[in-house]
Amino acid sequence: MPLVILAIESSCDDTSAAVCVDGVMLSNVIANQSIHEAYGGVVPELASRVHQQNIVPAVQQALINAKVSKNAVDAVAFTRGPGLLGSLLVGVSFAKAFALAKNIPIIEVNHMQAHVLAHFIGDRKPSFPFLCLTVSGGHTQVVMVKDYFDMEVVGQTLDDAAGEAMDKTSKILGLPYPGGPLIDKHARLGNPDAYKFPEPQIPNFDFSFSGLKTSILYFIRDNVALNSNFIAENLNDICASVEKRIVTILLNKLKKAADFYGIKDIALAGGVSANTGLRQGLQQMGDKNGWNCFIPEMQYCTDNAAMIAIVGYHKYLKGEFAKQNIAPLARMPF
Repeated sequence: MPLVILAIESSCDDTSAAVCVDGVMLSNVIANQSIHEAYGGVVPELASRVHQQNIVPAVQQALINAKVSKNAVDAVAFTRGPGLLGSLLVGVSFAKAFALAKNIPIIEVNHMQAHVLAHFIGDRKPSFPFLCLTVSGGHTQVVMVKDYFDMEVVGQTLDDAAGEAMDKTSKILGLPYPGGPLIDKHARLGNPDAYKFPEPQIPNFDFSFSGLKTSILYFIRDNVALNSNFIAENLNDICASVEKRIVTILLNKLKKAADFYGIKDIALAGGVSANTGLRQGLQQMGDKNGWNCFIPEMQYCTDNAAMIAIVGYHKYLKGEFAKQNIAPLARMPF
């Protein structure tokens, strides 16, 4: 009999459901939330309320797209954390209720591990051990992946995440939410060498972006004081220069780790892995250093249930099931 996993992802503001059969992804439905655009960022209470509206239609559509009956589901995998507690609670509660009604097991999934294991969706997969640069709005990590569930964070941000630096820059520039894709869009049209921003000198494989954010803020403030139209006249070049510095910070640390461990299989994951400059930069660095680079499809970069499903599949094979009294964790150990 085929092994059918229904997966739920609700860690932030995207409600997602996916269906995986014998490790093959048959559907991946993502419902976005436009309500946060008016506030310039995710409002946790609003996010949890919209998750309640979206989760049943998302699950229903995922089952329809996969052409799978709800009665055929063998287990429900769900994001336990990390994430927004109210948002997580919606997904966890639905998963528990669905499984209880069908008398099937539930499988808890670490959101960050799922980003890494998204590389095992599809045919081309990295070989163990490999290094994964995991970059999002809340996390920036270099992860040594020794096996499916044997991972070690060998480098991480000491303060802010790379994605947050992009989001903060977009706010400073007056761009609408979400700003990350707009930074990417304008950067494609600009000169990445127009302006120079500092690279933090942080030891080992760790990162820091708080100083860079401050540098960008003062740069914009001082130039706008001299020319009120500075942003409008130089938007593309500013975005390109900021993006270049963030990408070089990330890739320089990744190369340092790859050289230290002598690893050639290098992967990229997380929401910021959708950034064009980072994707191109990794491929160029990989070509120069003889790396086998693994860059996820766009649909598996941002928060999605397919990555939860593939983790659920491998956990099911190991018999790792959760108890019905399990609770979500806003901060979940890697």
